[in-house]
Amino acid sequence: MVSTLKKLLTLMVFLVCLSVTTSGIFAEEPTPVPTETTTQEETGHSSHGESVHEELPYWTVLPFVAILLSIAILPVASHKTAHWWEDNNNKLILAVGLGAISFVVLLVYGYSHNIVHTVFFDYIPFIILLGSLFYISGGIVIKGDIHATPLNNTLYLLIGATLASFIGTTGASMLLIRPLLKTNSERKHVVHTVVFFIFLVSNIGGSLTPLGDPPLFLGYLKGVPFTWTFKLLPEMLVAVAILLTVYFVWDTMAYKKETKKDLKRDDKLATPFSIGGQVNFIWLLGVILAVAFLNSNYIPQINDTPTLGFIREAVLIILIGLSKLTSKEENRKFNNFTLHPIQEVAYLFIGIFITMIPALVLLEAHGKELGITENWQFFWATGAFSSVLDNAPTYLTFGSLASGLLTPAGSAPLTLGQFIGNVQAEEILKAISVGAVFMGANTYIGNAPNFMVKSVAEENKVKMPSFGGYLAYSMGILVPVFILLTFIFFV
Repeated sequence: MVSTLKKLLTLMVFLVCLSVTTSGIFAEEPTPVPTETTTQEETGHSSHGESVHEELPYWTVLPFVAILLSIAILPVASHKTAHWWEDNNNKLILAVGLGAISFVVLLVYGYSHNIVHTVFFDYIPFIILLGSLFYISGGIVIKGDIHATPLNNTLYLLIGATLASFIGTTGASMLLIRPLLKTNSERKHVVHTVVFFIFLVSNIGGSLTPLGDPPLFLGYLKGVPFTWTFKLLPEMLVAVAILLTVYFVWDTMAYKKETKKDLKRDDKLATPFSIGGQVNFIWLLGVILAVAFLNSNYIPQINDTPTLGFIREAVLIILIGLSKLTSKEENRKFNNFTLHPIQEVAYLFIGIFITMIPALVLLEAHGKELGITENWQFFWATGAFSSVLDNAPTYLTFGSLASGLLTPAGSAPLTLGQFIGNVQAEEILKAISVGAVFMGANTYIGNAPNFMVKSVAEENKVKMPSFGGYLAYSMGILVPVFILLTFIFFV
C-alpha cells in the first residue's frame, strides 16, 4: 500500500507541475463571439452551436456511452465479467482505450483546448480532492460497540448524513460503515440498516458542500460558489427526515424480531465509542479551508492566470503527506484500508472526463431541442441517468443541457458559475444538483461509495441484496420520497 501511495502522490505532483508549465496554453485570447458586425470569416467559424453541429458529429459520443455502459453492465453481467472488472488495471485499459478514441477525434475536429482544459482543470482537482478526503479519513479509527437499538442506529445514520457533506460521501462511508456493522453484529436483521446507510450517508447526506459529493465539486470547479450548495438544505432536510422516520419504524419492528439471547449478548458486549487518529480531523479541516478559500473568489489573480489555482491542489497533497506522517499505520490496518477504491476512481474517470467532452459540447449546442425545459424534468432526467450511470458526469451533462437552453442565440454558452444570480437558472441548477446527488442512491452503481459499502458489509457476513433486490428497496422507499420532493420543490 505504501508503494502504491507513493506512486499516486508522485503522479499527482507530476500532473500539477506539468499543468503549471502549460500555462501559456490558457493565455490565448478567447475566440470572439460572432455579432452582427463579426462574420464567420473573421472568427474562423460560426457561432458555438452552429460550429458544433457542423464540425462534431453525434457519433462522437459513442465512447462516452460505451464507458458508462461498461461501468453499469460489466460488474453484474456474469461471473466472468465481474471477475475481470475487479482488476483496476483492466479498468485502466478500458478507460485509456475509449479515451484515446475520443482524444484523436477531438484533435481532428479542433478541440485540443477542450482536452487540455478538461484534464488539467477538471480531472486533476477532482481526483486530488477525492484522494485527500479518502486517505485522511482512512487514518481515523472509530472503536466501540454501543447498544444496537433503533434509536441509536437512527442517531448514527443522522450523524453520518451530516458528516458526509464535510468529509465527502466516500470518506464518511468508509469511516462509519465498519463501526455500524460492529454495533449491529449481534443482531440478525441488519440488511435494511446497511441499505438506509447507503441512502443517507453514501448519497443524500453529501448535499451541502462541494466536498460532499463529486457532482457538486465539479460544479464548484465550473464556478459555482462554495456556499451556494447550502441552498440545498431544505431538500436535504425533508428527504433525511422522511427516510430516518421510515428507518426508525422499520428498525423498531425488526428489533422486536431479534431473539432475547442476541439482545442480551448485545447488552453484554456493549462498550463506549472511542476515536483514534484524531489529528486527521485537523487535516480534514485543512481540506475544507483550502477548497473554500483557495479559489478565484479570494485570489482574483487566478482569473488571469488559471494555473495559480493549483495552489489548492498543492495544499491538498501536502495535507495527505501530513496525514501519513502523523498517523499510526495500525489505524489504517484496523480499518482494512487500501488504495483500491481511489485507484478505481482515478483510472475510470480519466476515460470518462475525456470521452464526455463531445457530449457536453453537443448538449450545449442542442439542449433546446430535447424538450427538457421544466425544473421537475431536469430533476428526474438527471436523477434517472444518475441512477444507472455515474452521477458526476451526468451532472455536467445536464448542466450543459441547461446552458444550451438558457443561452441566447449567438452568445457564448453560460458556465455553471454564471447560473448564479439568475433566478430561473439557479432553480434549474438546484433540480440538477438534487437529482444527481439524491438519485445516485437508486442503484449500487449510481455513486462510487454504494458498491464500496456493499463490499464491506459482505466482508462482515451481511448478505446484501442483489442488484435487483437493492433496486426493489430504492423503488419502494426512495422513489415515493422523490415524488414528494418534486411537488414540494420543483413544480
